[in-house]
Amino acid sequence: MTWTELVMAAAPMQGDQPAVSDVRTGEVLSYAAFVRRVTRAAEGLRRHGLRFGDHVIVDVPLGAALPVAVHSVAWAGGIVVFGASGSARMMITQRHYDPAAVKVEHVFSFQPAPGAKPFSGLFAERPLEFGPLAGPALTFDGVRMLDHDQLAGDLRRLATRLVISKDDIVINAVSEPFRGLRVIDLAMMSGAHVVVAHEPSLIGCRVLAAERRATMVVAPYDLARRLLGDPILRVVDERAIVSSLGL
Repeated sequence: MTWTELVMAAAPMQGDQPAVSDVRTGEVLSYAAFVRRVTRAAEGLRRHGLRFGDHVIVDVPLGAALPVAVHSVAWAGGIVVFGASGSARMMITQRHYDPAAVKVEHVFSFQPAPGAKPFSGLFAERPLEFGPLAGPALTFDGVRMLDHDQLAGDLRRLATRLVISKDDIVINAVSEPFRGLRVIDLAMMSGAHVVVAHEPSLIGCRVLAAERRATMVVAPYDLARRLLGDPILRVVDERAIVSSLGL
């Protein structure tokens, strides 16, 4: 099972249950909507010329849109490049981008942006049924590649250590996009609900956890340290999410 297949594995059982809630935008992404958007956008990327091994720059902040963007590229067989500049076949952005900083054939944006096509325009009538079986999937610098086997295998190892269930509600208080994405991936493969908190304060995190009836929080070290001792919340230092990848 590849990286994206692993993240989508709980969708048939969870259906319209919430997968990711974005506190900043108010968006709630269900499991069914996630699979539908990823597989149909992947088909759209292929239709626009994306081929196996092509690089796609992804400059999308942590939130409900990020896993859709990243896994659309991965399902289409492309290689995600985290950043806002460089050369690639395509780019996916949230809203703003610098045309002088990128050399790409197409730019797709979740929100209106001059010179960009709407990301929603990628959604094809039919989904791309099968993603790649293996191969490179993600890079930060174009040199070191993380492939599907590495990313999927690491999620499985994390799942045995952190043990998240479909009944868990996970507060994602991580600030860095890739670490935040790994929290979303890990929770979704178990069928849990992730609430992206966007760098909350200690009080803000506690209030959000109480409002959402959260059972777990993943946060930067300083915040995680101060949250320890809560009788209800399991607290995880964000560094544990990527330590096995050497990041």
